[in-house]
Amino acid sequence: MNVLTRLPSGLLRLKKPPQKLYFEGNLALLERPMVSIVGSRRASAYTRQCVEALARTLANSGVCVVSGAAIGVDITAHKGAYPHTVAVFGNGLNKIYPPSNAKIIKEIYQNALALSEYAPDEPPLAYRFLERNRIVVALSQALVVAQADTRSGSMQSARMAKELGVPIFTLPQRLGESDGTNELVASGAANLINDFDEFVLRFGGKLAPAQEDEVIKFCKNGASLDAALAKFGDKIYEYELEGKLRISGLTVFAE
Repeated sequence: MNVLTRLPSGLLRLKKPPQKLYFEGNLALLERPMVSIVGSRRASAYTRQCVEALARTLANSGVCVVSGAAIGVDITAHKGAYPHTVAVFGNGLNKIYPPSNAKIIKEIYQNALALSEYAPDEPPLAYRFLERNRIVVALSQALVVAQADTRSGSMQSARMAKELGVPIFTLPQRLGESDGTNELVASGAANLINDFDEFVLRFGGKLAPAQEDEVIKFCKNGASLDAALAKFGDKIYEYELEGKLRISGLTVFAE
């Protein structure tokens, strides 16, 4: 197992920084600007889509996305930014947790970067996830709380960010769906992200040339509903709800 003894400078802001970090993957990612994205394990389809798009925009512009590899918002952020992403774990790296994320976690070990302050065979324990959160926050130049209940680990991360002077941002949410992030905005503790490209430019990133959405491209001239579902799954229905696609009979059209 690889060991990092010279900590990234951001971690030195912590009252109790880790003594060392175990790692697998590409340490060069620590030299990039970094933004952390955290949020609910029960994220809505809207939140997951926004997180994936934001993470991809950051990664395409040279910014590394940091999160905790949990289900929901975390793993969506890693997938969107992959391979320009850092995953911080609340367990030793010889343990793959959560098992449902095993495929992308193994890919992160190989092509992105996995970090843990725990010895390789240490199991995941509840308090370690809270300890992990301080590393997720301290590594980055900004924290995005994508969706959160008022009492949650994500709100604890927001409190850590405030203590460390890390700027906090949130995604727009409907009333009742993310009371924690709405509270952060209402209290002035966080700013809304209204434009992903504008947000990226805060961190010195350069916008990548716009790429045509593969779902829209596939359905541009009309596509079989069965073929579209086989290729993209429920994303077809999500796009329909957002007005990006129109389903007529057994055919899908891009709007």
